[in-house]
Amino acid sequence: MKTARCAIFNEPKQPFELSEMPLPYCGPGDVLVEISLATICASDLHTADGRRLEPCPSVLGHEGVGRVIVAGERRDQTLVGKRVTWTIADSCGECVPCSDWDLPQKCSHLFKYGHAEITNGCGLNGCYATHILLRPGTTIIPVPDHLPDEMVAPANCALATMVGATEFLPKPCRVAVIQGAGMLGLYGCALLRAKGVERVIVVDTDPARLELVKQFGGIPALQTAGTVLAPGRADAVFEVAGTSTVVPEGIRLLRAGGYYAFVGMVHPTTPLELSGQIVLRHCLTLRGFHNYAPRHLESAVKFLSEHGANYPWEKLVSPAFPLSEINAAFAEARTKKWARVSVRP
Repeated sequence: MKTARCAIFNEPKQPFELSEMPLPYCGPGDVLVEISLATICASDLHTADGRRLEPCPSVLGHEGVGRVIVAGERRDQTLVGKRVTWTIADSCGECVPCSDWDLPQKCSHLFKYGHAEITNGCGLNGCYATHILLRPGTTIIPVPDHLPDEMVAPANCALATMVGATEFLPKPCRVAVIQGAGMLGLYGCALLRAKGVERVIVVDTDPARLELVKQFGGIPALQTAGTVLAPGRADAVFEVAGTSTVVPEGIRLLRAGGYYAFVGMVHPTTPLELSGQIVLRHCLTLRGFHNYAPRHLESAVKFLSEHGANYPWEKLVSPAFPLSEINAAFAEARTKKWARVSVRP
Protein backbone atom coordinates (compact mmCIF):
# COMPACT_ATOMS: atom_id res chain seq x y z
CA MET A 1 0.00 0.00 0.00
CA LYS A 2 1.24 3.47 -0.84
CA THR A 3 1.89 5.74 2.11
CA ALA A 4 2.10 9.45 2.89
CA ARG A 5 4.88 11.00 4.94
CA CYS A 6 3.89 13.49 7.60
CA ALA A 7 5.22 15.46 10.57
CA ILE A 8 3.29 14.61 13.73
CA PHE A 9 2.75 17.27 16.38
CA ASN A 10 2.59 15.31 19.63
CA GLU A 11 2.67 18.09 22.20
CA PRO A 12 3.77 21.73 22.57
CA LYS A 13 7.47 22.58 22.88
CA GLN A 14 8.52 19.17 21.60
CA PRO A 15 10.05 18.26 18.21
CA PHE A 16 7.81 17.06 15.42
CA GLU A 17 7.94 13.31 14.77
CA LEU A 18 8.27 12.12 11.18
CA SER A 19 5.91 9.27 10.41
CA GLU A 20 3.98 7.52 7.64
CA MET A 21 0.28 6.91 7.09
CA PRO A 22 -1.49 4.84 4.44
CA LEU A 23 -2.96 6.81 1.58
CA PRO A 24 -6.72 6.89 2.21
CA TYR A 25 -9.62 5.81 0.07
CA CYS A 26 -11.43 8.75 -1.51
CA GLY A 27 -15.08 8.61 -0.54
CA PRO A 28 -17.89 10.56 -2.21
CA GLY A 29 -16.92 14.23 -2.34
CA ASP A 30 -13.37 13.66 -1.09
CA VAL A 31 -10.28 14.84 -2.94
CA LEU A 32 -6.73 13.59 -2.37
CA VAL A 33 -4.06 16.21 -2.99
CA GLU A 34 -0.30 15.75 -3.22
CA ILE A 35 1.15 18.81 -1.53
CA SER A 36 3.84 20.73 -3.39
CA LEU A 37 4.45 23.50 -0.83
CA ALA A 38 3.22 24.50 2.62
CA THR A 39 4.02 27.57 4.72
CA ILE A 40 4.24 28.14 8.45
CA CYS A 41 1.58 30.55 9.66
CA ALA A 42 2.07 32.42 12.93
CA SER A 43 -0.79 30.41 14.42
CA ASP A 44 1.12 27.18 13.68
CA LEU A 45 4.13 28.61 15.48
CA HIS A 46 1.95 29.63 18.45
CA THR A 47 0.51 26.11 18.62
CA ALA A 48 3.92 24.42 18.46
CA ASP A 49 5.23 26.72 21.19
CA GLY A 50 2.24 26.23 23.48
CA ARG A 51 0.78 29.74 23.20
CA ARG A 52 -2.31 28.37 21.48
CA LEU A 53 -4.04 25.12 22.42
CA GLU A 54 -4.93 22.69 19.62
CA PRO A 55 -5.70 18.94 19.63
CA CYS A 56 -2.76 16.55 19.46
CA PRO A 57 -1.37 14.35 18.14
CA SER A 58 -2.11 16.01 14.82
CA VAL A 59 -0.67 17.14 11.51
CA LEU A 60 -0.41 20.92 11.63
CA GLY A 61 -0.34 23.29 8.66
CA HIS A 62 -3.23 24.91 6.82
CA GLU A 63 -1.49 27.06 4.18
CA GLY A 64 -0.71 24.96 1.14
CA VAL A 65 -0.84 24.31 -2.57
CA GLY A 66 -0.75 20.98 -4.38
CA ARG A 67 -1.96 18.80 -7.21
CA VAL A 68 -5.11 16.66 -7.21
CA ILE A 69 -4.32 12.97 -7.69
CA VAL A 70 -7.74 11.44 -6.92
CA ALA A 71 -11.25 12.89 -6.89
CA GLY A 72 -14.04 10.86 -5.32
CA GLU A 73 -17.56 10.46 -6.64
CA ARG A 74 -19.64 13.67 -6.74
CA ARG A 75 -16.49 15.70 -7.34
CA ASP A 76 -15.59 17.25 -10.68
CA GLN A 77 -13.26 14.68 -12.22
CA THR A 78 -11.56 17.36 -14.30
CA LEU A 79 -9.84 18.43 -11.08
CA VAL A 80 -7.53 15.42 -11.32
CA GLY A 81 -4.06 16.59 -12.33
CA LYS A 82 -4.80 20.24 -11.61
CA ARG A 83 -2.78 22.43 -9.28
CA VAL A 84 -5.08 23.77 -6.57
CA THR A 85 -5.48 25.48 -3.25
CA TRP A 86 -8.42 25.02 -0.89
CA THR A 87 -10.40 26.67 1.88
CA ILE A 88 -8.95 26.45 5.37
CA ALA A 89 -12.21 24.94 6.60
CA ASP A 90 -14.79 22.37 5.54
CA SER A 91 -18.40 23.53 5.98
CA CYS A 92 -21.70 21.64 5.73
CA GLY A 93 -23.54 24.28 3.68
CA GLU A 94 -26.85 23.51 5.40
CA CYS A 95 -26.73 24.82 8.99
CA VAL A 96 -27.93 28.28 10.00
CA PRO A 97 -24.48 29.97 9.89
CA CYS A 98 -23.92 28.51 6.40
CA SER A 99 -27.36 29.09 4.91
CA ASP A 100 -28.83 32.08 6.76
CA TRP A 101 -25.97 34.12 8.15
CA ASP A 102 -23.52 33.94 5.21
CA LEU A 103 -20.85 32.73 7.65
CA PRO A 104 -19.76 29.29 6.42
CA GLN A 105 -16.51 29.87 8.30
CA LYS A 106 -18.62 29.55 11.47
CA CYS A 107 -20.42 26.38 10.37
CA SER A 108 -22.01 24.36 13.17
CA HIS A 109 -20.06 21.32 11.90
CA LEU A 110 -16.85 23.15 11.00
CA PHE A 111 -13.67 21.17 10.34
CA LYS A 112 -10.40 23.10 10.06
CA TYR A 113 -7.35 21.71 8.32
CA GLY A 114 -4.25 21.64 10.48
CA HIS A 115 -6.40 21.79 13.64
CA ALA A 116 -7.66 18.21 14.03
CA GLU A 117 -6.38 15.07 15.75
CA ILE A 118 -5.01 12.29 13.58
CA THR A 119 -7.86 10.11 14.87
CA ASN A 120 -10.31 12.41 13.05
CA GLY A 121 -10.88 10.80 9.66
CA CYS A 122 -7.87 9.39 7.86
CA GLY A 123 -5.46 11.60 9.84
CA LEU A 124 -4.08 13.42 6.80
CA ASN A 125 -5.67 16.65 7.97
CA GLY A 126 -2.77 19.13 7.69
CA CYS A 127 -0.24 20.44 5.22
CA TYR A 128 3.01 19.30 6.85
CA ALA A 129 2.74 16.07 4.91
CA THR A 130 3.14 14.77 1.39
CA HIS A 131 -0.65 14.43 1.02
CA ILE A 132 -3.88 15.84 2.43
CA LEU A 133 -7.43 14.51 2.10
CA LEU A 134 -9.95 17.28 1.44
CA ARG A 135 -13.52 16.71 2.60
CA PRO A 136 -16.78 17.13 0.64
CA GLY A 137 -17.58 20.62 2.00
CA THR A 138 -14.19 22.07 1.09
CA THR A 139 -14.05 24.56 -1.78
CA ILE A 140 -11.17 23.83 -4.15
CA ILE A 141 -9.76 26.60 -6.35
CA PRO A 142 -7.60 25.80 -9.40
CA VAL A 143 -4.38 27.83 -9.51
CA PRO A 144 -3.12 29.45 -12.73
CA ASP A 145 0.17 28.01 -13.96
CA HIS A 146 1.95 31.38 -13.91
CA LEU A 147 1.60 31.76 -10.15
CA PRO A 148 4.50 30.16 -8.22
CA ASP A 149 3.87 27.94 -5.22
CA GLU A 150 5.52 30.45 -2.89
CA MET A 151 2.99 33.11 -3.87
CA VAL A 152 -0.05 30.87 -3.61
CA ALA A 153 0.54 28.81 -0.45
CA PRO A 154 -0.27 31.57 2.10
CA ALA A 155 -3.30 32.74 0.10
CA ASN A 156 -5.70 30.29 1.74
CA CYS A 157 -5.15 31.89 5.13
CA ALA A 158 -3.70 35.40 5.33
CA LEU A 159 -4.68 36.75 1.91
CA ALA A 160 -8.21 35.32 1.88
CA THR A 161 -8.77 36.63 5.41
CA MET A 162 -7.74 40.15 4.34
CA VAL A 163 -9.95 39.91 1.26
CA GLY A 164 -12.83 39.40 3.68
CA ALA A 165 -11.74 42.20 5.99
CA THR A 166 -11.43 44.69 3.12
CA GLU A 167 -14.74 43.66 1.55
CA PHE A 168 -16.64 46.23 3.61
CA LEU A 169 -15.25 49.76 3.37
CA PRO A 170 -16.88 53.09 4.21
CA LYS A 171 -17.62 55.46 1.36
CA PRO A 172 -15.53 57.30 0.53
CA CYS A 173 -12.41 55.45 1.65
CA ARG A 174 -9.37 57.49 0.74
CA VAL A 175 -7.15 56.96 3.80
CA ALA A 176 -6.61 53.70 5.68
CA VAL A 177 -4.33 52.64 8.52
CA ILE A 178 -3.07 49.10 9.01
CA GLN A 179 -1.69 48.29 12.46
CA GLY A 180 0.91 45.61 11.79
CA ALA A 181 3.31 44.98 8.89
CA GLY A 182 3.32 41.18 8.89
CA MET A 183 1.77 39.02 6.17
CA LEU A 184 -1.76 40.24 6.93
CA GLY A 185 -0.66 43.86 6.88
CA LEU A 186 1.24 43.65 3.60
CA TYR A 187 -1.57 41.75 1.93
CA GLY A 188 -4.04 44.33 3.24
CA CYS A 189 -1.91 47.15 1.90
CA ALA A 190 -1.80 45.64 -1.58
CA LEU A 191 -5.54 44.92 -1.58
CA LEU A 192 -6.52 48.42 -0.43
CA ARG A 193 -4.30 50.11 -2.98
CA ALA A 194 -5.82 47.92 -5.70
CA LYS A 195 -9.26 49.03 -4.50
CA GLY A 196 -8.26 52.66 -5.08
CA VAL A 197 -7.51 53.75 -1.49
CA GLU A 198 -5.15 56.69 -2.00
CA ARG A 199 -3.12 56.49 1.23
CA VAL A 200 -2.46 53.32 3.20
CA ILE A 201 -0.35 53.89 6.30
CA VAL A 202 1.17 50.74 7.82
CA VAL A 203 2.35 50.87 11.43
CA ASP A 204 4.83 48.50 13.05
CA THR A 205 7.56 48.49 15.70
CA ASP A 206 9.98 46.49 13.53
CA PRO A 207 12.02 48.60 11.07
CA ALA A 208 12.90 45.51 9.03
CA ARG A 209 9.22 44.76 8.40
CA LEU A 210 8.52 48.37 7.49
CA GLU A 211 11.13 48.24 4.72
CA LEU A 212 8.71 46.18 2.63
CA VAL A 213 5.72 48.49 3.08
CA LYS A 214 6.63 50.90 0.26
CA GLN A 215 6.98 47.97 -2.15
CA PHE A 216 3.39 47.02 -1.39
CA GLY A 217 2.12 50.55 -2.02
CA GLY A 218 1.98 51.77 1.58
CA ILE A 219 3.43 54.50 3.76
CA PRO A 220 5.54 53.08 6.63
CA ALA A 221 5.13 54.47 10.15
CA LEU A 222 7.31 53.37 13.06
CA GLN A 223 5.36 52.65 16.26
CA THR A 224 2.58 55.18 15.64
CA ALA A 225 0.57 56.54 12.73
CA GLY A 226 0.40 59.89 14.52
CA THR A 227 3.63 60.98 12.87
CA VAL A 228 2.02 61.00 9.42
CA LEU A 229 -1.71 61.31 10.13
CA ALA A 230 -3.72 63.56 12.40
CA PRO A 231 -6.55 62.18 14.58
CA GLY A 232 -9.93 61.90 12.86
CA ARG A 233 -8.49 61.61 9.34
CA ALA A 234 -8.65 57.86 8.66
CA ASP A 235 -11.64 56.35 6.89
CA ALA A 236 -10.71 52.82 7.97
CA VAL A 237 -8.33 51.14 10.41
CA PHE A 238 -7.30 47.48 10.38
CA GLU A 239 -5.88 45.80 13.48
CA VAL A 240 -3.62 42.94 12.38
CA ALA A 241 -0.99 43.25 15.12
CA GLY A 242 -2.59 40.74 17.47
CA THR A 243 -2.62 43.09 20.44
CA SER A 244 -5.33 45.28 21.93
CA THR A 245 -2.78 47.95 22.91
CA VAL A 246 -3.06 49.44 19.41
CA VAL A 247 -6.84 49.93 19.58
CA PRO A 248 -6.97 53.32 21.38
CA GLU A 249 -4.84 54.99 18.71
CA GLY A 250 -6.83 53.29 15.97
CA ILE A 251 -10.07 54.69 17.36
CA ARG A 252 -8.56 58.19 17.66
CA LEU A 253 -7.49 58.11 14.04
CA LEU A 254 -10.97 57.36 12.70
CA ARG A 255 -13.24 60.02 11.27
CA ALA A 256 -16.94 60.14 12.07
CA GLY A 257 -18.55 57.16 10.37
CA GLY A 258 -15.20 55.35 10.25
CA TYR A 259 -14.66 51.61 10.11
CA TYR A 260 -12.49 49.51 12.42
CA ALA A 261 -11.66 45.88 11.56
CA PHE A 262 -10.32 43.50 14.20
CA VAL A 263 -8.34 40.77 12.43
CA GLY A 264 -5.30 39.80 14.49
CA MET A 265 -6.55 39.52 18.08
CA VAL A 266 -7.29 35.80 18.20
CA HIS A 267 -5.82 35.33 21.69
CA PRO A 268 -7.92 35.47 24.89
CA THR A 269 -5.39 37.85 26.47
CA THR A 270 -6.56 40.82 24.38
CA PRO A 271 -9.07 42.68 26.58
CA LEU A 272 -10.47 45.90 25.17
CA GLU A 273 -10.60 49.16 27.09
CA LEU A 274 -12.88 51.29 24.97
CA SER A 275 -15.23 54.15 25.68
CA GLY A 276 -18.68 53.44 24.34
CA GLN A 277 -19.21 57.17 24.11
CA ILE A 278 -16.55 57.49 21.42
CA VAL A 279 -18.11 54.72 19.34
CA LEU A 280 -21.58 56.25 19.66
CA ARG A 281 -20.72 59.90 19.14
CA HIS A 282 -18.53 59.16 16.13
CA CYS A 283 -20.97 56.65 14.61
CA LEU A 284 -18.19 54.11 14.23
CA THR A 285 -18.51 50.61 12.80
CA LEU A 286 -16.45 47.94 14.57
CA ARG A 287 -16.29 44.46 13.08
CA GLY A 288 -14.38 41.27 13.83
CA PHE A 289 -13.03 38.87 11.20
CA HIS A 290 -11.96 35.28 11.71
CA ASN A 291 -11.21 33.06 8.72
CA TYR A 292 -13.27 33.65 5.58
CA ALA A 293 -15.94 32.40 3.18
CA PRO A 294 -15.06 30.45 0.00
CA ARG A 295 -15.69 33.48 -2.18
CA HIS A 296 -12.84 35.27 -0.44
CA LEU A 297 -10.33 32.57 -1.40
CA GLU A 298 -11.59 32.67 -4.97
CA SER A 299 -11.05 36.45 -4.98
CA ALA A 300 -7.61 36.00 -3.40
CA VAL A 301 -6.40 33.73 -6.20
CA LYS A 302 -7.89 36.11 -8.78
CA PHE A 303 -6.06 39.02 -7.12
CA LEU A 304 -2.76 37.16 -7.32
CA SER A 305 -3.39 36.28 -10.94
CA GLU A 306 -4.07 39.92 -11.86
CA HIS A 307 -1.70 41.78 -9.53
CA GLY A 308 0.84 39.27 -8.23
CA ALA A 309 3.60 40.34 -10.62
CA ASN A 310 3.53 43.85 -9.11
CA TYR A 311 4.82 42.82 -5.68
CA PRO A 312 8.03 41.21 -4.33
CA TRP A 313 6.48 38.04 -2.94
CA GLU A 314 9.88 36.35 -3.03
CA LYS A 315 10.94 38.58 -0.13
CA LEU A 316 8.15 37.24 2.06
CA VAL A 317 8.59 33.48 1.76
CA SER A 318 11.81 31.64 2.62
CA PRO A 319 13.56 29.06 0.46
CA ALA A 320 11.87 25.74 1.10
CA PHE A 321 12.94 23.32 3.83
CA PRO A 322 12.36 19.63 3.10
CA LEU A 323 9.72 17.96 5.25
CA SER A 324 12.50 15.94 6.89
CA GLU A 325 13.78 19.25 8.33
CA ILE A 326 10.45 20.47 9.69
CA ASN A 327 11.98 21.22 13.09
CA ALA A 328 14.66 23.40 11.47
CA ALA A 329 11.91 25.15 9.49
CA PHE A 330 10.07 26.04 12.71
CA ALA A 331 13.33 27.25 14.26
CA GLU A 332 13.78 29.53 11.25
CA ALA A 333 10.20 30.79 11.63
CA ARG A 334 10.94 31.78 15.22
CA THR A 335 13.68 34.16 14.04
CA LYS A 336 11.00 36.22 12.23
CA LYS A 337 13.41 36.80 9.36
CA TRP A 338 10.67 35.83 6.91
CA ALA A 339 6.96 36.59 6.88
CA ARG A 340 6.53 32.90 5.99
CA VAL A 341 8.90 29.93 6.13
CA SER A 342 8.10 27.28 3.52
CA VAL A 343 8.22 23.50 3.61
CA ARG A 344 8.36 21.33 0.48
CA PRO A 345 7.34 17.70 1.10
